[in-house]
Amino acid sequence: MNQLNHSYNLLVKQLDSLLCGVSNPMTNLSQFSALIFNHLEGVNWAGFYLVVSKNLLQLGPFQGQVACTQIPFGRGVCGAVAKSKKSLVVANVHEYEGHIACDAKSNAELVVPLLVEGQLVGVCDIDSPNLGRFTQADLIGIEALVDCLIKHTDFSLLK
Repeated sequence: MNQLNHSYNLLVKQLDSLLCGVSNPMTNLSQFSALIFNHLEGVNWAGFYLVVSKNLLQLGPFQGQVACTQIPFGRGVCGAVAKSKKSLVVANVHEYEGHIACDAKSNAELVVPLLVEGQLVGVCDIDSPNLGRFTQADLIGIEALVDCLIKHTDFSLLK
């Protein structure tokens, strides 16, 4: 089993405390975005794209520069994760076929699916201006944070 590094362990504890007793998806997604944006170094965007129809993601709560509003499944890094339901780390988005350039300053990306009882409800997307910014430790940490988010959130309220 993969272990969280100390920094991510603290972030999970902080998120768990922030979301305790709160199940509203918009509140929890907003808190998550702010926590990541303000506590991870070298990040210029942190947020969510939510499933709005069978094959379409739409911009949800985020921190950072303006962003693409809709992403079809299979398009770009977020769309690829939505289609595969598997996390993805891209060291250089400019080398990723089909990358959607919402912000020209973003060079690396980490995307984790939000799966509730096997159903995709959205993706967590984190961007960085630094090439190769995201490591395996970041992936493990963000996946743990997403698990914490899902534990506290009633995503049925989005419908």
